[in-house]
Amino acid sequence: MRIRAISMALPGAVALSALCLPAAAQAAERPGATAGLDSFAARSVHPETSLGSMKFSKAVVNGGKDIVLGTTTKQSVTVTYTATSSSGVALTEAFLWQGTDSSSPDTISGSLGTDDDPACTESTTQTGVYACKAVFHINAASDLKNNGVAGTWKLFLGGFDLYADASYDDDVATTHIKKASKLTADATPEPVKKGRTITVTGSLKRADWNKGTYTGYGRQGVLLQYRKKGSTTYTTLKKVTSSTSGALKTTTTATADGYYRFSFATNTTTAASTATGDYVDVK
Repeated sequence: MRIRAISMALPGAVALSALCLPAAAQAAERPGATAGLDSFAARSVHPETSLGSMKFSKAVVNGGKDIVLGTTTKQSVTVTYTATSSSGVALTEAFLWQGTDSSSPDTISGSLGTDDDPACTESTTQTGVYACKAVFHINAASDLKNNGVAGTWKLFLGGFDLYADASYDDDVATTHIKKASKLTADATPEPVKKGRTITVTGSLKRADWNKGTYTGYGRQGVLLQYRKKGSTTYTTLKKVTSSTSGALKTTTTATADGYYRFSFATNTTTAASTATGDYVDVK
């Protein structure tokens, strides 16, 4: 984590004009906000041990839940945090980003900005302590196309105090932005005699933000599950691995009327999904 600061000794109206720049003026055109993030970070002085007077804490992204996006998902993601400064808080900025160094566009692989400056309200009981909220309006079809990858994203927070001193922390919190997944299942034959073999086929796909479609997700572990007619609980029969194209195929023995489905658990890049159960009548 790096915290940097820059002191801009700007008098009166000049200082106010610097502080009142809207987020839109600092953000790059979508997709991404790399230019805006880099613009803010570049104002800070080196070396990296320089400390800002404004501190950021208690950051929570999307209520602590993963951000799951399909190919056309439009989602508003709320980030809450606390900004603390004995010199007051004039405004703050928020970005979600991937990379190794937020101050260089060459090392930022993905970034997302807010449409508006975060809203910050000072505590009525603690001077200099502000509760802030930023909202990211994410459109997967445009904002994630060729902009970062699924996985871990960092939260960058920066701000100006009332004396035009800037501070930032480029790793206040992390979140996972994941690709939505889809599963199908088809059990045959229907009907089938008790004791005979049932073949269950299907496919596992996940969102491809660059192509704008769902593509096969290969070499992934998927569970074959069964629910007996009249029951509300699925039990796991076996684990199946998807082919390189995401195809699934396995067999099981018919015992009683019931439903068969595939279930995929989440990982660091892809959200969980479960196929609709396919009913088989056992004679």
